[in-house]
Amino acid sequence: MSMYTVAQQAAIEELDAPLQLIACAGSGKTQVISQRISRILGRPDVAPGNIVAFTFTEKAAAELKERIHRIVREEHGDVTGLAEMYIGTMHGYALNLLQTYVPEAFKYGVLTDVTQRLLIDRESTKSGLTTCPTTAPSRPTLWRYVDSKLYMQVLSILQEDQVDFDLVPEGVSDSLQSYVELLTRRKYFDYTAMIANAVAFLESDPDDDDLTIPERELLRHIRTDIKYVVVDEYQDVNPLQEKLIAGLVRWGANLCVVGDDDQTIYQWRGSEVSNILTFANRHEAVRTIELSDNFRSSKGIVRLGRTIAEWLPDAERLPKAMEYASHQQWALGDILALEFQDPDAEANWIADRIHALRGMPFTDTPDASPRGLSWSDCAVLFRTVKDAEPLVDELRRRGVPYIIKGLARLFEAPEIQALVGMFRFMVGEITEADLVGFFDTADLLADKNLLRRGIRILTEGANFDRGGRWGTYNIQRLYLDVLEALDVNEATIPGAPARAELVMYQLGKFSQAISDFEAIYFASDPARKYEAFVRFLTDERQAPSYYEEADDDSGYATPDAVTITTVHRSKGMQWPAVFVPCLRKNRFPMRTMGGINPFHVIPVEAVPNGARYRGGLSEETRLFYVAVTRAQKYLALSWAPIAANQQARRQSDFFRDISGSDWVVTADPGLPDRERLEPSPKSETPAITISFSELKYLLECPYSFKLRFMYGFNPPIHEALGYGKGLHDALAEMHKRALAGDLPSKAEVVDLVDRHLHTPYAYPALREQLHAAAVKALDRYFDEHGEDLTRTEHSEKQIEVVVAPGVTIDGRIDLIKRLETDEIAIVDFKSTEDAQKTSMTRDQLSVYALGYEELTGHSADRIQVLNLDDKGDHLNEAVSPALLAAIQSKIEIVASDIRGNHFACGHDHSRDTAYNDLAWLATGAPAEA
Repeated sequence: MSMYTVAQQAAIEELDAPLQLIACAGSGKTQVISQRISRILGRPDVAPGNIVAFTFTEKAAAELKERIHRIVREEHGDVTGLAEMYIGTMHGYALNLLQTYVPEAFKYGVLTDVTQRLLIDRESTKSGLTTCPTTAPSRPTLWRYVDSKLYMQVLSILQEDQVDFDLVPEGVSDSLQSYVELLTRRKYFDYTAMIANAVAFLESDPDDDDLTIPERELLRHIRTDIKYVVVDEYQDVNPLQEKLIAGLVRWGANLCVVGDDDQTIYQWRGSEVSNILTFANRHEAVRTIELSDNFRSSKGIVRLGRTIAEWLPDAERLPKAMEYASHQQWALGDILALEFQDPDAEANWIADRIHALRGMPFTDTPDASPRGLSWSDCAVLFRTVKDAEPLVDELRRRGVPYIIKGLARLFEAPEIQALVGMFRFMVGEITEADLVGFFDTADLLADKNLLRRGIRILTEGANFDRGGRWGTYNIQRLYLDVLEALDVNEATIPGAPARAELVMYQLGKFSQAISDFEAIYFASDPARKYEAFVRFLTDERQAPSYYEEADDDSGYATPDAVTITTVHRSKGMQWPAVFVPCLRKNRFPMRTMGGINPFHVIPVEAVPNGARYRGGLSEETRLFYVAVTRAQKYLALSWAPIAANQQARRQSDFFRDISGSDWVVTADPGLPDRERLEPSPKSETPAITISFSELKYLLECPYSFKLRFMYGFNPPIHEALGYGKGLHDALAEMHKRALAGDLPSKAEVVDLVDRHLHTPYAYPALREQLHAAAVKALDRYFDEHGEDLTRTEHSEKQIEVVVAPGVTIDGRIDLIKRLETDEIAIVDFKSTEDAQKTSMTRDQLSVYALGYEELTGHSADRIQVLNLDDKGDHLNEAVSPALLAAIQSKIEIVASDIRGNHFACGHDHSRDTAYNDLAWLATGAPAEA
């Protein structure tokens, strides 16, 4: 008997018609998509490279990829070339396309939401921010810092929606033009630009005589290679992303979209629910299949969710009814709607209930044995994390472990306030006594006398006349130097190990904030740079606001802790017990905020269905539906008035309407009297994809990996950053052109360097030196290896090695070429900037050799290192079964360490500080990390 329902089986078997899957919450869509892709791969004329699958987040991509690999292994055995199948976000795909086929795009860096906002604020005139006119009575143009977030939304609407520019004021169009020119000048893509540039190529005419060879190659790839496109979370696609999808299927590729119109919660980012509502009318012979069975939640939660979805107007949703199909049993008292006297009483009850749930028997799957619920089985979902303070204070007071997803409250932590105090002291904003007070409150130091050493470094750092180079005033280096002087590391932080781990997480996030700031401000006048940094950290409109929405969790290992997050961030997640507090009027549903909005800049009539950006009751209803359907068994909805706030004294309409449901009770009868089990968090294998740069730290010192990729510590920016990449990119263009039959010549060396070398942090004299060195290196390459160009098999080839269930290593092989001996060699280019031990390079190339075998089904014959500068060791080894077995066993150990959250340091760091900026910090690994 099939493990699938009739609807799921039909979806898996439909491989030819355009397919629309309407997937209700908890309907097992990831399994269905994975099984369908495995079915596609079973077709004789299909290779993995013919399939593109889009997910909304990288985390969802890792989970989908792991599921597909598992099913494919079970059904087809070893399938070669799985690395050629794209599974990931649309932004990632667009960037990959540009940086594979468009040489001019190779050197572009990517702005995150935070660095984009920093750039807009720093270059407030050149970015178009302060020249952008508005119709708001309070100001004729947008303001620096105050309106940069709004301006980013305006830029997104102008570039991602179907805007009628005839209705847009000329000054607004000029601001957009200024911003686009700034990005081009600074060689940056933002998230919009990646997709917009890819769409421009995808929509071009393949018969256009003006197309370059790489552009023709890009269109040939789309036309001949892309046969199946799958789009998850289709309800959240915006008009520009819809164009990307259309460009991929314009030559007949099969399109499958998966989504739930009831979960369209990103309209403020431009997602257009009509995409999914009208899909069947816009494509021919569409087959629509409804996955309506909910396998996640009890009957009470399913019925409650269904009731909420049916509050939506019929015109705004597809007709459907979510059905209960789970093994979870509903019992009276599982779903509560409770009113409290004030937010403190509400927080107190939630903390009590979380405690009471510990050890309560819970069965994850129909065939599993019951386990005792633990901290991580509970989630508290807020409409905005600003409301979390009473609960956070209560959990902290009781010693209950919790994690707040994202960085919303980072700058309120006493430890971070002490770090901010260091920089305030440097610029003369606070006294030494004030700084001592901050450190006393933070309780960071094992030896308080060490603070004097830190203060000496800060005082020296505040001498801004001690040298001409920008790197002299590197904020990140100063930060790490002070932490080293203070002997702050995981082994010395006072308190329990759990506290030390949390503090290290915060210190790492602060390091990330420094990196974000320095990425944009590195070359500023030193004194002004440090003053701007203090302003960035302390101005409520800057860092505290920038990071409010930043989601920076690596997700490699989930601690056993209560999750505090927003409803938006909870999408795609589930927990046995969910709490949704603060169901007050004006909060959830959130009332439309006053003040300046995008339509004070862009006339609302210039944007089709522009009102969706403002949000409204329908969007809030969908958000409430998402919140409720995250729960598997226990759900507590609550509210409490805030006496001092006239706007917060009444219950939400959502709370009132839900209270009348037959599945809900409005007085807490307490939990059933059942024998408790030992609390045991759900054991899940996280789906993880790591690059070789991450793997090399794991192989050498797992604790270094934890510092960098879990805690988030960043090394200081090096002034020559970009040199090695520029050389790699120039060589990639040369070899890709050779593959296409367009052989480059030595006469093009300066052009190649000018096109690819981008060293944004180099001072002028260094920039000239690096340019000359790059020209010399390419000249040498033509002299010594020019004939290799014609023997190119692949350039910048994407590989993927599945080393253990849920753990994948990915990377790009610089060059695969055929030697004069007719052997296949995997070649890695190295420059002096890539300082790395030969043993580590051997490991890297061994991993690439494994990847090559997975990609092609054949073993490479050699691994080689080619030094681009006239320095460094050469490596030229045969690939043997012993070489591959040795690296396979090394990385299997590493994979089990990741899954077990075990990151010990058994490494002597005394000699590796030359290339490991965090070596001193790794020596502070706790005995058992």
